[in-house]
Amino acid sequence: MTKTRVHDSVEVLFTEPASVVKLIRNILENNKAEDTVIIDLHGKTTIGDYMVITSGNSNRQVKALAENLVQTLKSKGLATIKPEGLPQGDWVLIDAGNVIVHLFRPEVRAFYNLEKMWEAYLPDPETETTAH
Repeated sequence: MTKTRVHDSVEVLFTEPASVVKLIRNILENNKAEDTVIIDLHGKTTIGDYMVITSGNSNRQVKALAENLVQTLKSKGLATIKPEGLPQGDWVLIDAGNVIVHLFRPEVRAFYNLEKMWEAYLPDPETETTAH
């Protein structure tokens, strides 16, 4: 659910983290990100509500995905922090409030293997009945 309010003639959007995740997923899918995983962090950590992990085929694609994501989130009125790792394009971290986004080149993603760190929290695809 999105609510808007006008403050000093600027529209500010207040969005639920689940809606932000859907927006991020759509942006990534539309820009050909690969192997996107969304991890629900509710009740498991205080760093955020969701973590999104995805890959681009090259440094150039990772940079483009990150730039597009930051630009789109800002255009929707969501406060984003400057992405970390953008100049190198191997691993870009974007803090979108309660949603943390990691964009990797496949080799770097395999090396750090963040999914394994959080695997206890990943749903079993055979028993999951609803998509994130």
